[in-house]
Amino acid sequence: MPLSRRRTKILATVGPASDSDRTLRAMMEAGMDAVRLNLSHGTLEEALEIHRRVRRLAEDLGRPVGTLVDLPGPKIRAASFGRSAVELPDGHRLRLVPGRDRSTADVIQVDFEGLLEGIEPGDRISFGDGGIDIEVVGTPGDHVDAVVRHGGSLTGRPGVHIPSERLRVSTPTPEDLRILDAFVEAGVDMVALSFVRSAHDIRRLGTEPHPRGPLVVAKVETRSAVENLAGILDAAGAVMIARGDLGIECAIEDLPHLQKHIIRECIAHGRPAITATQMLESMANAPTPTRAEASDVANAVFDGSSAVMLSGETATGTDPVNVVATMARLCARADATFDVEGWTRLVTRLRVEDPEAGIGRDRRITDTMTDAAWRVAQEVGATAILCLTRTGFTVRAIARYRPRAPIIGFTTDERVRRQLSVSWGATPLLLSAFAPNDEMVDEAVRTAREEGHVRAGDIVVVLAGVDGRSSTTDVLRVVHVV
Repeated sequence: MPLSRRRTKILATVGPASDSDRTLRAMMEAGMDAVRLNLSHGTLEEALEIHRRVRRLAEDLGRPVGTLVDLPGPKIRAASFGRSAVELPDGHRLRLVPGRDRSTADVIQVDFEGLLEGIEPGDRISFGDGGIDIEVVGTPGDHVDAVVRHGGSLTGRPGVHIPSERLRVSTPTPEDLRILDAFVEAGVDMVALSFVRSAHDIRRLGTEPHPRGPLVVAKVETRSAVENLAGILDAAGAVMIARGDLGIECAIEDLPHLQKHIIRECIAHGRPAITATQMLESMANAPTPTRAEASDVANAVFDGSSAVMLSGETATGTDPVNVVATMARLCARADATFDVEGWTRLVTRLRVEDPEAGIGRDRRITDTMTDAAWRVAQEVGATAILCLTRTGFTVRAIARYRPRAPIIGFTTDERVRRQLSVSWGATPLLLSAFAPNDEMVDEAVRTAREEGHVRAGDIVVVLAGVDGRSSTTDVLRVVHVV
C-alpha cells in the first residue's frame, strides 16, 4: 500500500512471537513503521540483539524503520503466587505486606519497601492489567487491610498498580538509566519514559536533545502527567497515551475524553501523539479484531493520533504479521474518510506557545511558515509538500494541519529520518547535504520525482532554510516540477 494512502503510522512491539528475521521482515512489509522494544520483559542483551537485526532488515528493505526502547520504570510486582491459579473472590478480605517471598489469597507480599508509607483507606490497588481491584480499608502500621472489589485469579508475579500520587519512587530508575546508556551507545532512535509525572522526570534522563540523542517519548499514564501536560510537552519530543495504567488512575468514563485532550495538546505543540494499549488485543488469538476494536482504531485516527501502537498482539500473539496488516487496513480506511474540514476548524483555534522550549523565536517562525505552507498548498492544489529539516520539527509542525498533499521530509541525518517514522503523514527521504537554497530545493524535487512521489508538470510547495547555516525554516517556495 503506498505511503500516501495511509498517513497514520504503526508502532509494533517485538517479542517472542515476532523476533525472527522472517517475521520482522514480513511485519515491515505489512506496514510496520517503527519497532517497540519493551524492556519490562526479556534481557537487555536480547533487546540489543533485536535492535541490531531490525536495523539490518530495514536497511535491506530500504525502509526507515524507527526503533523505540520502552524503559520499564518503577514497576512494582507481587511476590509469586506460584503456577496454579489463586482465586480472589469479590468481598474477600486480605492483607498486603512488604516482601518478595510468597503470596497467598490471604497475604499478598508486595516487592516495594515504601508500601506502608503513603497508602490510605479508600485507595484502590489493581493487579495485572487492572483485572483484579482491591480497596484499602485500614492501615494499622505493619500491613495494609483490603477487600476485593472486583475479583479473579492470579498466578506468577503480577504487576501491582498503586496510585501514582502515593508512590515515592522517582523515574527514571537506576535500571532505566543503565538500559538507556546501552541503547544510546547502540544508536536507538527513540526512548519511552514510563510513569512520567512532570517535565523534571524527562530532564533527569540526561540525554542530548534530538537528533543528537534519541527522541524522548513521554508515556502519559498518571493523573499527574495529565495535570502537568503542558510542561511535559515542552520537554518531550513525543507522547504515548498509555491507556492501560491511565485507565486505572482515572475514572474509566473519563478515558476517551482524556485521549482527545492529550492528542489535541500534542498537535498544538507539534508533537507526535501515539495512542496505545489494547487496540487489537483480541487478535492475540483471533484472526480478526472485534467490532469494538475496529471502531477504536478508527476513532483514534479521527481523534488525530500520529501513530497507533500494538503491544501483546504482535509480541506474543499467534499471527503478528496479520495483526499489522489488519491495523494498516483499518488506519488506511480511516485516513481516507478523515474529516479534514472539521479538523482545520479545530487546529486553527489551537494556540501554540513556543512549540519547543528554549528556542522561542526560531520555533515561532517555523510555526508561522508551516501554517502558510499548508494554506498555499491548498490554494494551488500542490501535489506534495517538501520539507527540508534538520531535526524533523518542520515536518511535525506542518503535520498538525493534516494537509491533503503528502508530506515528504528531507534530512541529512539518518536518525532524524527514522524518528519521522512515528510522525503523521511523513515520507522521510535523505538529502545529501545542507547547501544554498537553490541547490537543496533542486535536489529535493529531483529526488521526489525519481522516487515516484511527483511527476513533471506537478506543483509542489517547498519549506526550507535560506542556506545550510539557517537555524529555522525561513523560505517558502512554490515549484513547478520539470
